[in-house]
Amino acid sequence: MDEPNVVGDWQDYDEHAGLRVRVHRLEPAEPPRGRDDAAEGLTYFSVRVTVENRGGRSFGVHLEDGQLDVRIGPDGESAFLDWRNSQFIEGYDVYPLRRATAVLYAAGPQAHLGQVAVQVQLRVDEEWTERRLWAGGVGLPTASADTGTPSGTGRDSLACQVSNFLRDRSEPDTAP
Repeated sequence: MDEPNVVGDWQDYDEHAGLRVRVHRLEPAEPPRGRDDAAEGLTYFSVRVTVENRGGRSFGVHLEDGQLDVRIGPDGESAFLDWRNSQFIEGYDVYPLRRATAVLYAAGPQAHLGQVAVQVQLRVDEEWTERRLWAGGVGLPTASADTGTPSGTGRDSLACQVSNFLRDRSEPDTAP
């Protein structure tokens, strides 16, 4: 897990041919059944995690509490996770050319929501996959689902910073 993905990017799993996942729709939102009292004074947001099967066989997918971690702000503090209102993927068979989506509700101080990191570790057919990380922020432009390129053009946006980091890491070292 050296390189983070930008929120909206798809990530393929080599060990499970055709299976891919993405974190997307990081946006302000109120939970459907009301706020948790423990989130008093915090700003709610939601994040969606979609698992897609583009392979030729079905996969049994689990994405439950404990398999998702949400960190916010420059220090990577843990966000308040509203498990009661979140919707997980619990033992679901994702057939070829199908998707399953989990919706996670979290909260944190408004000032820290510009930097959000979401870590996902799927369990597929009773095997754990490697952890994957997505970086973004509430209110920031995300990668386009069709092109995989950031839709915002701001030089200082988090998506731009992550793209620059990935580009710098992929360039060969030319120092002698």
